[in-house]
Amino acid sequence: MAFQVVSGRVSGATWCPSPNFNARPVGEVISLLVVHNISLPPGQFLNSYVEAFFQNRLPVDDHDYFKEIHDLRVSAHLFVDRKGGVTQFVNLNDRAWHAGVSCFEGREQCNDFSIGIELEGTDEIPYTDAQYQALKQLTLAIQSEYPRITSERITGHSDIAPQRKTDPGPAFDWEHYRRLIS
Repeated sequence: MAFQVVSGRVSGATWCPSPNFNARPVGEVISLLVVHNISLPPGQFLNSYVEAFFQNRLPVDDHDYFKEIHDLRVSAHLFVDRKGGVTQFVNLNDRAWHAGVSCFEGREQCNDFSIGIELEGTDEIPYTDAQYQALKQLTLAIQSEYPRITSERITGHSDIAPQRKTDPGPAFDWEHYRRLIS
């Protein structure tokens, strides 16, 4: 599926608005794409917990892990499930809360100038072809709308927060992904 970005919304993505966002600093130019992974509970896929988490509706009694994270207020712009389905939580022109304490090429607070895409997965479990295809189409649409996001300005969460984060992890095939978007 080919995606298109119109006024910060991705055509073809399911809209599931998160309250966890705010305005980017005035004059900020979007110039970075950050790839993440998430699964809730860890290692479990194709349920509605990620959506609930990003909407602050995580049912804490459904899993012990949820008790640890239910107070967090986080979001990503986009989420790609194992089947390649895409959900959008935050308008791309707004600042999602995905990177946390982060630094790219000497610039801190990456949320100010980045778009965050979460892949449903873990550091160790290979991602699906459907996810790579959706990520490819999303990346190309995003780069078309935000031309400062060059291939050199696409990175993993682990690269901008190396002391805190490991995602998208060794299971993510950067070489394959970079071939797809070249």
